[in-house]
Amino acid sequence: MTQRFENKVALVTGAAQGIGRRVAERLVEEGARLVAVDRSELVHELLDHPGRDGKVLTLTADLERFAECERVVSQAVQAFGRLDILINNVGGTIWAKPFEHYEEHEIEAEVRRSLFPTLWCCRAALVPMLEQGSGAIVNVSSIATRGVNRVPYGAAKGGVNALTACLAFETAERGIRVNATAPGGTEAPPRRIPRNGAEQSAQEKVWYQQIVDQTVESSLMKRYGSIDEQAGAILFLASDEASYITGVTLPVGGGDLG
Repeated sequence: MTQRFENKVALVTGAAQGIGRRVAERLVEEGARLVAVDRSELVHELLDHPGRDGKVLTLTADLERFAECERVVSQAVQAFGRLDILINNVGGTIWAKPFEHYEEHEIEAEVRRSLFPTLWCCRAALVPMLEQGSGAIVNVSSIATRGVNRVPYGAAKGGVNALTACLAFETAERGIRVNATAPGGTEAPPRRIPRNGAEQSAQEKVWYQQIVDQTVESSLMKRYGSIDEQAGAILFLASDEASYITGVTLPVGGGDLG
């Protein structure tokens, strides 16, 4: 394992489960000092490893609120003196169904979950990054910007793509790189805290299976990816190996460009 993040301070949101947790684990393995944030108390499990004392700070926060994003960025800088890397991983489909079946409050909830935490955290992190004249931001988008039964989520992730491009334009000459990955279907353990706690109806299971089928069919490799395949792309863009890359949304979907 390389130490490409030695002396770097990285903040990862949505770090309690799935892709975010694996990214957080690998950052520490590669030498980073880590600030791991999630609304779930499960994030504190990242402290349960020998040798992480003083290298890992775990925080709970509701990142759909700007004040909370400002708080966690401030605590990161207070703890470690700077902020080099921000990985915005919060987001995910809450409901899966044709657009005409979404209620108004559900559409708003999808956008709040999958756009605003990234928007707010980028804004909060810019303050220390601009002061130090350097930084790398990686936003986690989705190939669902072209897909079925997730129109509000796809619209939110389209906003993430636009945010990535526009912010890269604004900050490139001031030492900050801004990129995104667009994960395709990803094999992951069952979520310990589901995004939508309601049990799926028979019809909702059919709609969700349509997403799975379309995702596999759209992939040239005809399969889902692994968590490590997603984490590898995120970590590459966060690292100095990608020092001449900014404003890019990288599809990680087995050939599906989203």
